[in-house]
Amino acid sequence: MQLYDYEREHLDRLRSGLAECAVLLKKNGSFPLNAPCKIAAYGGGVRGTVKGGSGSGEVNSRYFVNVEKGLEDAGFTITTKAWLDGYDKAYQQAGKEFHKEIKARARKKHTLALIEGMGAVMPAPEYELPLTYDAEAAIYVVSRISGEANDRRPVAGDVLLTASEIRDILALDKSFDKFMLVLNVGGVVDLTPVAQVSNVLVLSQLGTETGSALADILLGKSCPSGRLTTTWTGWEDYASIGDFGERDDTDYREGVYVGYRYFDSVGKKPLFPFGYGLGYTDFALSGQKFTMDGEIVTLWVNVANSGKYAGRETLQVYVSSPKGELDKPYQALVGFGKTGQLMPGEEETVEITFRLSELASYNSKREAYVLERGNYILRVGTSSADTEVCGILHLEETAETFRVSNLCSASGFEDWKPEKEPPEEELKDVPVWEVLSKDIPHRSAVYEADEEINDFAKKLTDEELARINIGTLKKGGIQSIIGNASDRVPGAAGESTSSLIEKGLPGMVMADGPAGLRLSPLYYRDKKKVHTFEPTVPASVLEYLPSTLARFLGRTPRVKRGADIQEQYTTAIPIGTAIAQSWNIDFARVCGEIVAEEMERFGVQLWLAPALNIHRNILCGRNFEYFSEDPLLSGKMAAAITRGVEERPGCGVTIKHFAANNQETNRYNNSSNVSERALREIYLKGFEICVREMQPAAVMTSYNLINGVHTAESRGLIQDILRREWGFEGIVMTDWITAGFILSFGAHYAPPHAGRVAAAGSDLFMPGSKKDYKEVLQALRTGVLTRKQLEISATRVQKMALRLTRRNGNEES
Repeated sequence: MQLYDYEREHLDRLRSGLAECAVLLKKNGSFPLNAPCKIAAYGGGVRGTVKGGSGSGEVNSRYFVNVEKGLEDAGFTITTKAWLDGYDKAYQQAGKEFHKEIKARARKKHTLALIEGMGAVMPAPEYELPLTYDAEAAIYVVSRISGEANDRRPVAGDVLLTASEIRDILALDKSFDKFMLVLNVGGVVDLTPVAQVSNVLVLSQLGTETGSALADILLGKSCPSGRLTTTWTGWEDYASIGDFGERDDTDYREGVYVGYRYFDSVGKKPLFPFGYGLGYTDFALSGQKFTMDGEIVTLWVNVANSGKYAGRETLQVYVSSPKGELDKPYQALVGFGKTGQLMPGEEETVEITFRLSELASYNSKREAYVLERGNYILRVGTSSADTEVCGILHLEETAETFRVSNLCSASGFEDWKPEKEPPEEELKDVPVWEVLSKDIPHRSAVYEADEEINDFAKKLTDEELARINIGTLKKGGIQSIIGNASDRVPGAAGESTSSLIEKGLPGMVMADGPAGLRLSPLYYRDKKKVHTFEPTVPASVLEYLPSTLARFLGRTPRVKRGADIQEQYTTAIPIGTAIAQSWNIDFARVCGEIVAEEMERFGVQLWLAPALNIHRNILCGRNFEYFSEDPLLSGKMAAAITRGVEERPGCGVTIKHFAANNQETNRYNNSSNVSERALREIYLKGFEICVREMQPAAVMTSYNLINGVHTAESRGLIQDILRREWGFEGIVMTDWITAGFILSFGAHYAPPHAGRVAAAGSDLFMPGSKKDYKEVLQALRTGVLTRKQLEISATRVQKMALRLTRRNGNEES
């Protein structure tokens, strides 16, 4: 296969880091293997390997290495071809039945099969296929896929293992000394029925070279060093305090007790805790110490490789904060660091820093972030369940760190908190550092301030200002719904208006794909339009359309003689969860750099990623796009990817979905009802970290409402928190709001109104239609929206467009 130099270079840069994204959950010393051998490869993931999620997560790479090909390319002989053929037949039959079920569900709900089926997960099928044992080693690969518009379900073949999977996994573990259960998944699978298996690897979904990465790990060419970013346990063990999957209103009653914050606070032990992971080798920690300079805390830990293989260790720092006016989770992550590759016997000292003010909790009665008086206990270890106390920071007096205002309407309920507190620890011989309140910086938010309006915006007509605010004035339709609405770059999600180029406003092209750019891989242009060589919509969508429409959209155009065929193959990087599982800021930055190089190559200005919503519930269909259940880790990974992209001139990211976008069920019209404290400490914090550290080019609001108000219409969220409190200087756009008559059918809440969205401070209503344009002008006439606000938005859009369309000193057309 012929690859361009950029493709080869990008794949090579990724390959060396993929094992860092894989998490070894259990080991017995039988891996890595000494050499390629005869291997019995079972499970739907051997051939049906998943490189990433569906929907906007799909990426069109030139090729993809599944597990079967990865093993064979590495020199393994697969002895189970007949079993794999049998599984293929069972899967195909199950697929036919599943499509019938989707269409029946759509009829019952009076909606389109397209909407019901988008992102829907077909459970892995049950099967009856005999096992064979003519091999030196064996693997069973469990694959699961999910995507936008549908959530996962706690049923066999999705979150739960099927009876067939359990039966065969246990039989193989009993029959082979060298057996590995491999999880090619984007989210949690309940491993309770197979907890006794000796070797378990969360391979995750690693993009183009997923199968090659597994072969490397099995042979020890690269060693797994990932750590979980979400708590893994049995389905029944997760908290059911808050709602999930409700149609109209989803109450986040659990408050700040999300993920490990819940498990640790109630003393419940999960199967595999947050931050957990093993390697082929072992490590010993020693010499923990810390110091303070003002409010900056610095810790050092010595890490020694005490095992037989090379590897990397991840250090995590947690703090237990004192309870006062506010209840507090048992502990929260405040920093982390990862060693370099250590050979057996080698050592390294890891340094981790954080600011004490970053530990402040939000007190909605005081309308301020507060550090309460008492002991802040520092814990260092390798997971949330494996730490040692290394010091205490004692704050004599309560200190406010940031005075703000409550800006979201009330949730309508009191947050849950644990009835019992964990038993007090006996802390002896622990160093204590006295902290003075005067050493903690204090500031207050200023919400009223003048905003820039440039001469360009002042000279525009009302109609021109409205046009800038509304994407490209397309008619909408299926391509806009799935994010394929660009004229300049085939397959890109959309673009800002190019109708005012002569007045000094170039258009910006935006491409989707949280795991790489999603573009049409092949196309050509004639005098009339662009022709692509793949269906204009993904295959996962085509199968739920009426047959005539599906044939039309799924057709392959005839190539005219002499056509100049262009290629846009892009690199599929690991999914967001996998990148975060590396706990490696440098690797995350590399992923951003790869995307940026391809943005420049294909003429894309804004990447609609990274996505950093919280893993609030393991059923969320888009968790694979997101990083973690922890906001600090999410924010740090998003900032690193942003750095990688935006260090290249002319390239910008769009962090999303702002905010509290934690389920796909009725995602266009569901209200996430959440307290101001939980919103700020859990669901906004990652965005805040990324904005403060990196000033990303753009922020995308989410489809959902927060406490009954659409995020895109929330001036408190967009203008006051994002711009005033955090100092965001970029542009704000909506998610792709299209075909409102379909998406709001039978909805409890009315869809967003483009005029109200503009009045809230959003700069771009995407992808834009004539209906949206008319709504902006109507809002302007009725006083809902001011011309001044449109001038402010137009100024921001022009500044960003000029910045992103000037590459190497030249402005793009």
